[in-house]
Amino acid sequence: MITSFTSSSSSTPTVTISRPKSSINSKKILKTRVSLPLLIRGAIVESRPATITRGNNSNTFAVQVIEPNPESGSTNSISRADDMKAEAQAMARAANASVYSPELLSLKYSSSPFKVVRRTVEILVGLGSFAVNVLLDQRRGQLDRNKKMRAVELRTTLTRLGPTFVKIGQGLSTRPDLCPPEYLDELSELQDALPTFPDTEAFACIERELGLPMESVYSSISPSPIAAASLGQVYKARLKNSGQMVAVKVQRPGIEEAIGLDFYLIRGVGIFINKYVDVITSDVVALIDEFACRVFQELNYVQEGKNARRFKKLYADKVEVLVPDIFWEYTAGKVLTMDWINGVKLNEQEAIEGQGLKVLDLVNTGIQCSLRQLLEYGYFHADPHPGNLLATPDGKLAFLDFGMMSETPEDARYAIIGHVVHMVNRDYEAMANDYYALDFLSPDVDVSPIVPALRNFFDDALNSTVSELNFKTIVDGLGAVLYQYPFNVPPYYALILRSLTVLEGLALYADPNFKVLAASYPYFAKRLLTDPNPYLRDALIELLFKDGKFRWNRLENLLVQGSKDRDFAAKDALQPVLKLLLGPDGEELRALIIKEAIRVNEAIALGTVIDTYNSIPEFLRNLIPNGTGVGLAMNSTEQQSILQLRDQVLRIWALLQTSESFNPAMLQPIVQILQEREARDFGGRVVGGTTQRLAARLLQQVLRAPTTSPSPTS
Repeated sequence: MITSFTSSSSSTPTVTISRPKSSINSKKILKTRVSLPLLIRGAIVESRPATITRGNNSNTFAVQVIEPNPESGSTNSISRADDMKAEAQAMARAANASVYSPELLSLKYSSSPFKVVRRTVEILVGLGSFAVNVLLDQRRGQLDRNKKMRAVELRTTLTRLGPTFVKIGQGLSTRPDLCPPEYLDELSELQDALPTFPDTEAFACIERELGLPMESVYSSISPSPIAAASLGQVYKARLKNSGQMVAVKVQRPGIEEAIGLDFYLIRGVGIFINKYVDVITSDVVALIDEFACRVFQELNYVQEGKNARRFKKLYADKVEVLVPDIFWEYTAGKVLTMDWINGVKLNEQEAIEGQGLKVLDLVNTGIQCSLRQLLEYGYFHADPHPGNLLATPDGKLAFLDFGMMSETPEDARYAIIGHVVHMVNRDYEAMANDYYALDFLSPDVDVSPIVPALRNFFDDALNSTVSELNFKTIVDGLGAVLYQYPFNVPPYYALILRSLTVLEGLALYADPNFKVLAASYPYFAKRLLTDPNPYLRDALIELLFKDGKFRWNRLENLLVQGSKDRDFAAKDALQPVLKLLLGPDGEELRALIIKEAIRVNEAIALGTVIDTYNSIPEFLRNLIPNGTGVGLAMNSTEQQSILQLRDQVLRIWALLQTSESFNPAMLQPIVQILQEREARDFGGRVVGGTTQRLAARLLQQVLRAPTTSPSPTS
């Protein structure tokens, strides 16, 4: 196939593609003469797609660049059966996709010493020269003056070293706490401004992978990529059969070879660290293998498509979250076709605000979605850098690039929530025990020496409220503890930390004082109040009770925070607690609740009496026997305490009533629960205890000697 680019008399660029009559095969030789200027690249810029039309010769067709029609917003609407069939065909096309195997890589590269040495030298020379230049700048006192130049040098070096190091740079580009602004600006260009590979190779890959000629698939396609990533590049196209606008991602040629060699070398460094570096107690090789396995999974675009479908099913039920759909009939191991999404990268604050949107609103959407990913279903996007998160014109947050995904084990999800509760309570022994559930420690490790280390760090950190804590502060503090003791951090947890720190890094672009925990706490509060899971119900009890006393301020704070979550429902906050309270194992809790319920009933009754007494005119108060200003045998301190309790309980009830989901009908299931035998017994004990307390106070008041008011002196 010979491709040539020409320009018509009307100055409209065209692409004429001469196709041999022979069938398509993988050995075609592609030659290109380009006179069409490259279109602007970037995730937010829509290129002008090329319309493919047949020429006079049946073996040629022309591609004319035109302005696209407005997006129709249509979706892939084929039947479920056809979709499953197309997915199976896509999987068959990707049957020979590469899979990460340390053993195979070792076997392959141990017999290629020259290739290994050459790559090692490339890496050492590239990174070593940069490090030497930075050290020289520091010695000469030119570190600040040369930051911009060194940032450009680092970006160029990482790009030259290839995809593995580009991914490292992408991670650094989202951490303003680790890199100066000059470096952030340069490294952010790694997200979607990487060097492209020839379009003819990309188009040949599409035809080879799909087994179809281009003109039978697309009615239009951009003649050059609109974005280039570490593993591939993206074209904008219009499908011929439906007219839908799609993004077509095509894999870089030779990528498996480049990444495989890099991971072989990096794994060798990991083996060395595990064997000789005692200060690092984590299994570095296991972390490298986990990361490498996921990168190799990214090379299988059919697997990425399946990831996207699963992610969409789990999380795109929220109106503020957008996930593109996959077109299986045009997807293979090295070609991925999905919905086209117009949007602005999440770190481009001016462009986002220019559309009337707020970056922090979008970041909060990302945090809430990430919390659902990590702690509800456990399936999460492990690579949420700015190039993969777009703000759409209508204010939605779009997730892209589902090559790197991970899962949180179910036990760990609840343990993480419990860990936050224990941190709030400063229960460091419980925090240390959480590391068993998180699989950080083997059961035979004694956690008692870890408790003082946790106390030393968190007693200082928690001088601020939880909402004022920076996530990085927590990570750094826990990191110091992890390195001192025999912890083995699971790979999934490392990816969780990376995911959350990336989101915090994005937020810091808009607000340097942003705190991830402040934005996350409403979700934790909602889960504690509404989730019926036994582990979380126990965590809620731990939070609300201390030394046999109910902490109403904690409950009020949970309701205030939980109500900030869009999914909070008052009815869900009441029924799990009632069921726990009236369950067969709730006797100990019932005793505590009965004691507190008696106090509350007494406070409401006495508060009403006090309010009534205080509303009586002064001259009438003097007519009431034993009617001191306090009333019912209470001193001023006790009276104030009772009124505070009464007011706090009423505020909590008001919070429940103001919930968007509050409806008197929600009390019906609760009434049914209260009709059970245990509930009737519970209610009788509360009523009886309240009556006894009030009767005792009334008797005490009656038996008190009347006080004589001193006569006024003249």
